[in-house]
Amino acid sequence: MSLALVWSDRSLDHVPPHGHPERVERGHVMRAVVDAWREGGGTVLEPVAAARADIERVHAPGYVDRLAAVAGSPAALDLDTYMSPGSWEAAQLAAGAAIAAVDRVLDVPPPAAAFALVRPPGHHALRDRAMGFCLLNNVAIAVAHALTRGLTRIAVVDYDVHHGNGTQWAFYDDPRVLVISAHQYPFYPQTGSAGECGVRAGEGFTVNLPLSAGATDADYLLLMDQVVEPILDAFAPELLVLDVGFDAHDLDPLASMRLSTAGFAAIAARLRAAAIRSCGGRVVLATEGGYHLGALRDSLLATIDAFTDRPAAVPDLRSEPPTRAGTEALQLVRAAQTRYWSTL
Repeated sequence: MSLALVWSDRSLDHVPPHGHPERVERGHVMRAVVDAWREGGGTVLEPVAAARADIERVHAPGYVDRLAAVAGSPAALDLDTYMSPGSWEAAQLAAGAAIAAVDRVLDVPPPAAAFALVRPPGHHALRDRAMGFCLLNNVAIAVAHALTRGLTRIAVVDYDVHHGNGTQWAFYDDPRVLVISAHQYPFYPQTGSAGECGVRAGEGFTVNLPLSAGATDADYLLLMDQVVEPILDAFAPELLVLDVGFDAHDLDPLASMRLSTAGFAAIAARLRAAAIRSCGGRVVLATEGGYHLGALRDSLLATIDAFTDRPAAVPDLRSEPPTRAGTEALQLVRAAQTRYWSTL
């Protein structure tokens, strides 16, 4: 599998206030990972800013106008979402990086993966509102772009510790886009129950995996084995898009989950295998959260390794039994989704 990273140094121009978790040092970690990849002979792509037409496939024109109007100045958009003078350009480049990752994967022979390392993150951004550190919904914009390229079945798997509410609502009635989210629940943004399954033509194409605090590697892998992989196999997407947050790591300060770096590697390996089965190995990845710098670095490297031609050995974590968090989540998901997915 060929892998390209997508990165812009302008990511570092997004500078939230001192003490904010989404601090610029996260970008320094990403840049160091990208630099090491480039020095080792890996492909690194430089994105261009997403065009307004690309952004408005997901976001309301009035909202785009409001963001553009405060460009070049600091601004507080809600209680935890801020813009610095360089944030608007960084956000447009983040969305552009996700689009570039889609184009790369669709334009080279499969199997191929492209990983957009971006900030600000995106999956909480709503059609007309910033939210949860997010200005533009990078993955939703990339998926909408992929639809314009003629794809009719795209799967998104979001495993940031927070529910990807913005991405869910963007495609909640669209049967062309399967959105799966594994997240701590109940937790910010207080959405993502198992019963949220989509509406109208999109009913059954939203799959939420609500895990209680303390979920472990074994709990996540239980849901990957019993829910995510069977649904992906049944849906048979033409493109798999991974919204990759590392804030479920047991070292992360913002949440209460217990994923290890090896756990993230195992999740990535399973999703790579699912993509090879369903869509010839066409995979787009984009970063979301992850606020412990060491865990962010190690988990990024482990995920990149999983999508190289010779991935590092992934330990078998199934010897650890799932906890109640995993078994209860599995029961909830099956109760909500069996009517739509007979493979569960």
